Amino acid sequence: MSSPFLEAVALSCERDWRLLFERLDLQVAKGQMLQIAGPNGSGKTSLLRLLSGLMQPTAGEVRLQGRNLESQRDELARNLLWIGHAAGIKGLLTPEENLTWLCALHQPATRDAIWQALEAVGLRGFEDVPCHTLSAGQQRRVGLARLYLSPPPLWILDEPFTALDKHGVAQLERHLAAHCEQGGMVVLTTHHSLAEKPAGFREIDLGQRAA
Repeated sequence: MSSPFLEAVALSCERDWRLLFERLDLQVAKGQMLQIAGPNGSGKTSLLRLLSGLMQPTAGEVRLQGRNLESQRDELARNLLWIGHAAGIKGLLTPEENLTWLCALHQPATRDAIWQALEAVGLRGFEDVPCHTLSAGQQRRVGLARLYLSPPPLWILDEPFTALDKHGVAQLERHLAAHCEQGGMVVLTTHHSLAEKPAGFREIDLGQRAA
């Protein structure tokens, strides 16, 4: 088995004076998908934010390729694509403008690449309309189009299936599985039962690890 790309060691998390979980260990290696499960309030989003470097743990540490995450902020930025539970787009901008701005944070994308990504998520013909005129599902697809724009290898996704219809769910499942089969990595939370899982699929249930 390959060495872990991302790992948590004896991780503990406290929010609002409540200990959500403690002494949590996990590893994510190339080709793996890790689903974080558990009831509402068990710390799923907090764990994703810890793994993304957006929060500091109460105890323990997160490591990127064997070294503490805090010392590798630039390396993390080059290797991580984070998509939170909200669409993460600006309503006054068009899908093309949103993706141009978001891609500039990592790797700038051409207009042709952006239009191809929007077509891949079923938004052909909506490239230049303000996002506030789109449905919730369409706005979600705009954010998910980033997964088609030469994304980095590690994807951390918080409830990515929210607001998607059946076709969108099936398409996203296939894309996530294909990313892992090609050596990429996915860490996600979802209440959706995955129908398509890569060979490297694992699950951690925070509800069974409550502090």
